[in-house]
Amino acid sequence: MVETRAVVQRVSRCEVTVADRVLSRTGIGLLVLLGVAQGDGDKELEYVADKTLNLRVFPDDEGKMNLSVLDVAGELTVVSQFTLLADTRKGRRPSFVSAADPAAAEPIYERFVERLRASGLLVGTGGFGEMMLVSLDNWGPVTIVIDSP
Repeated sequence: MVETRAVVQRVSRCEVTVADRVLSRTGIGLLVLLGVAQGDGDKELEYVADKTLNLRVFPDDEGKMNLSVLDVAGELTVVSQFTLLADTRKGRRPSFVSAADPAAAEPIYERFVERLRASGLLVGTGGFGEMMLVSLDNWGPVTIVIDSP
């Protein structure tokens, strides 16, 4: 079964550009690439949002990953990315049939962003459905995949 999937990268900086226009520029924090699956809703987005905000991937005073983005007052960038739900088991062309239709995915994406913003942290976004350039410095590197239950 396919579920909402987030790929979370710890970054020292992140920038999202569409057609030479900067939509978002953030500093130390997280880049969240979000793929919404068919049938997903508030339960799944709440789970992934809570995991994202509380994921302990930032170093404490001893250099151990013990702090969350909330603990370090970091920033977040959220980019919608249906390709995270690609099925590559058959053939060479990925299938995206498990991804939610854009009309269903966009409101979930927007609620996800609002849930993160409710934390009080700065949250930048990409352009839903747009061709974007995402530039980042993955700090570590640290990359974590979060799947909804």
